[in-house]
Amino acid sequence: MTTLFNNKTIPHALLFTGINGVGKKRCSIAFAMLCNCTNLQFLSERNKNPGINPCGHCSSCKKIKSGNHPDIITIEPSGTYIRIDQIRNLCGLLSLKPHEARLRVIIISDAQALTTEAGNALLKELEEPPSGTLFILTAPQKSDLLPTILSRSQVIGFNPFSLSDLISILKIGHGANHNDALIMAAMAGGSLSRAITTWKSKNRIDLINQRKWLINLVNNCIISEPPPNMLFASSLRLAKNKEFFLDSLKVIKSWLRDLVIYKYFPEKIFNKDMSDKIKEIAENVSEESLLHGIKAVDNAQKKILANSALRLTAEIMIIKLARV
Repeated sequence: MTTLFNNKTIPHALLFTGINGVGKKRCSIAFAMLCNCTNLQFLSERNKNPGINPCGHCSSCKKIKSGNHPDIITIEPSGTYIRIDQIRNLCGLLSLKPHEARLRVIIISDAQALTTEAGNALLKELEEPPSGTLFILTAPQKSDLLPTILSRSQVIGFNPFSLSDLISILKIGHGANHNDALIMAAMAGGSLSRAITTWKSKNRIDLINQRKWLINLVNNCIISEPPPNMLFASSLRLAKNKEFFLDSLKVIKSWLRDLVIYKYFPEKIFNKDMSDKIKEIAENVSEESLLHGIKAVDNAQKKILANSALRLTAEIMIIKLARV
């Protein structure tokens, strides 16, 4: 990012991709600060990462950090979607000159939530970008966006945090012991914000028990023939609310992912506290079946985000998992 700034090659649109909780929004704010800081800090060549940083203390930096800068505009989903009216209002603002920023920055969080109409309206701005304006879009993956928007954006991918980094942050920064940090990091699936939120949750024990139940559910589906009444009872529990269902899918997908990669990169599994169980199952279930299961989870996630019926979605996913 600093290379773009140093070389004066900042494009008119950036797309940050990666799972939730890996710093896309934070980096967007930091880059807006860098582009508008009035007291840039030049780091020594002795520094491991020499370059330029925003000072964090000038009027511009303070306004951006607090969310009060008039030229740093954030657009987020209104409910499930980013709607056409939000983009129309943005277009009205973009017709005016920036108030004080050297570079006006428009941050569109969760750009995958743009409706087709909103995406097309945004596309017109990207095709003829206003002078002195940078768009930063964030999304889980490139394929979530319209190809026309993607083609007009420079993509920067954010990798998930490693398990060891998450463990270190939880231990050093939040006082977790090693065993708790290992479990929280495993549940986070590479997301720093999810790891911290889980650790701070008053329902931490419930979340740990939920993880155990979900892993047992998946294992029963893929290595045995569970009775139909158990499958439907499990789907009913999964479908109790949208948030619970989506969080459960993250745990299920993380477990299936570990089963797939264990044969090739056992050191890269997330659920290291259950490595013996992963080894046992991975050796007895085909990779094709596991990938089929991951696809079933992905389909369920898409249906939930599209507001499909929760119970029916859960039943279909579990039936598919039981057939792998």
